[in-house]
Amino acid sequence: MREEVDVNGQGHGGGLVIAIDGPSGSGKSSTAKGVARARDLRYLDTGAMYRAMTWWMLTHGIDVADAGAVAEAAECPVITMGTDPDAPAVRVDGVDVAGAIRTDEVTSNVSAVSAVPRVRELLVARQREIIAEARVASSGIVVEGRDITTVVAPDAPVKLFLTASAEARAQRRSREVRAADVAATQAALARRDRLDSTRSVSPLTQTADATELDTTGLSLDEVVALVVKLADEARASAA
Repeated sequence: MREEVDVNGQGHGGGLVIAIDGPSGSGKSSTAKGVARARDLRYLDTGAMYRAMTWWMLTHGIDVADAGAVAEAAECPVITMGTDPDAPAVRVDGVDVAGAIRTDEVTSNVSAVSAVPRVRELLVARQREIIAEARVASSGIVVEGRDITTVVAPDAPVKLFLTASAEARAQRRSREVRAADVAATQAALARRDRLDSTRSVSPLTQTADATELDTTGLSLDEVVALVVKLADEARASAA
């Protein structure tokens, strides 16, 4: 018989769930991977799932501005995610798309695709399955995105909202994508923030019970250490 599990860190299954939200460039991915490595946890980048869906739509000629067309096609791609923080694979229909989903074309269209309710319904369900499995089969999972603390795992024992100044976020993202025009990067981030924060379904927002971490003046090691401390405290409290 399959063991009964839930996604939020309660009930059966002993694995810890750490939920991290925040805008692009706030340090979510690097922090989540670092914490996962430090405490031998699995890792899930939910944003990569929406990027994978967007990549599939674009490569199959779906008009991503047509929410109806996106919704109708949303069940077609088979998206599989690796949860190893050192090798977080992303595959669509068996094809490795880890690099392809980071292109400018995908980045500029992912907000439109991720705003479609059917897309979010399908991917949130899959994210919850991955979390539930990790709670039973491992010591837990760190999940990062934009609606983890609000929708995907609202009762996670550790809930964080990472922020950083607009300038710091633009600098970080420019380094990641090797873009020379930091001002253009900052404008693009501001546009995506506006779209993600104002969409009708699962907008990017901070919950009252999420711990806010401003990473602007902190090193990655310092941020990881702070989150690990919160995770250890949550484990101790549960024990």
